[in-house]
Amino acid sequence: MKHAVILAHPKPTSFGAAMARACVDHLSAHGHEVVLRDLYAMDFDPRLKAEEMPTGQGATPAADVLAERALLKDVKSLIFVYPFWFNAPPAILKGYVDRVFGMGFGYASINGRMEALLDGVSLTSFSTSGAPGRWVNSTGALKALMAVFDLHLCGVCGLRLLDHAHFGDVVSNMTEEWGEDILGQVRDRLNNLFELTSGPET
Repeated sequence: MKHAVILAHPKPTSFGAAMARACVDHLSAHGHEVVLRDLYAMDFDPRLKAEEMPTGQGATPAADVLAERALLKDVKSLIFVYPFWFNAPPAILKGYVDRVFGMGFGYASINGRMEALLDGVSLTSFSTSGAPGRWVNSTGALKALMAVFDLHLCGVCGLRLLDHAHFGDVVSNMTEEWGEDILGQVRDRLNNLFELTSGPET
């Protein structure tokens, strides 16, 4: 299986980046093909341009979007890794979805009806926040985000939602033990979701 790990965090030394690397390393160690798309390192432009917006005649993606779609065309698993900012994904990830997963890739207009184009592709998310995980769950913040982002994206594009694991208390002074525990949970989730057999630890 080919996976695309989409990282949306501006700091290469962030814990989010460590989570993304853990995904890449663990899946690769079990024989899976993985590509990492570090949106900030790529300097991805999240702004949907007027000339890219769909019209009655279709859509005209920009060159960077066409290149990204070509890279993702045979991916069967999308893994988003990002922090909560005001209980939402960073703007760069939302813009990536707006531009890359728009008409002609995520969905199409066929005989006047919207048709999903990514059936057979799965979506998994690993998100973090400085707030405690229990707060994110008890306030409904995660449920609300999943309704407007995860579930909507899956519904429009035909993706199969596998999981959204959120980890709270991710702060600059978090203990090494807590960080290792989270990374272990990420690997365990990947093992369960993709039926990875026991093998080398990463």
